[in-house]
Amino acid sequence: MPHSFGYRARTRHMFKRGFKEHGPVKLSTFLINYHVGDIVDIKANAAQQKGMPHKYYHGRTGIVYNVTPSAVGVIVYKVVGNRYLEKRVNLRVEHVRHSKCRQEFLDRVKTNHEAHVKAKATGERVNLKRGHVLPREAYTVTTTDNVPQTMVPVPYETTI
Repeated sequence: MPHSFGYRARTRHMFKRGFKEHGPVKLSTFLINYHVGDIVDIKANAAQQKGMPHKYYHGRTGIVYNVTPSAVGVIVYKVVGNRYLEKRVNLRVEHVRHSKCRQEFLDRVKTNHEAHVKAKATGERVNLKRGHVLPREAYTVTTTDNVPQTMVPVPYETTI
C-alpha cells in the first residue's frame, strides 16, 4: 500500500471518542464561556469535523486570544528547530476545554493567603513553602501468627 501523509494520517486512536461518549456533541459544550487569557486544553472531538485542529495540536495547552460566537483563537507554542514559534490556531468550542493545570496553584495561593492572614493576626511566623514528602515512619510487625517459614524447592519428579 502507498504511504499516507494526509491531514488525519495516523490518528486512528487519537481522535476516537471515549467509552459511552459517542454520538452528537452535548449542549453543555456550547454553553461554556471562554474569555481572552483563559488557559485551555485542545482535544479534538471527532463528532465535529469543522474547526478541527491538526493532529499536532491535539493534547496541547494554549491561551485564548480571540473569542467568536462559535470558535476561539488559541496561542500555542510549537518547537521548530531550536526556537519556540507562537502559533495562532482557530478552533471551534467543541475541540477545547478549560485546563485544570492552574487549579492546584490557585488553591495553594488561597490557602497561603488564609494562613498568612491568620499568622499576622496571632503575631507568629508561618512557613508557606512547599515541603518534600517525607518517608513513612518505621514500624515493626508483631503478631502471634507471623512466625518465620522455611521455603525449600519442590524436588523434580518424572512421570515416565
